[in-house]
Amino acid sequence: MAASIHARLDNETDAMRQELKRTQGWTDSEIVRRGIQLLASATPTQAKRKLRGVGKYNFGISDLATNPKYMEGFGES
Repeated sequence: MAASIHARLDNETDAMRQELKRTQGWTDSEIVRRGIQLLASATPTQAKRKLRGVGKYNFGISDLATNPKYMEGFGES
């Protein structure tokens, strides 16, 4: 089923919408669809945002931050 949206546009954006309708003959729906498609193709995907090297190194102690035995004597003079 197709989705419906409702959007509030500022004067400048509404003027651009009206210009696209006049010059291209597009409907409001087509303008929104094309805008979403353009943004989706220009926006990096989630896969490209992953951190490099995560899980790559083994430092030996996996529970350093959560195991209290590693904190014994910490801060004592």
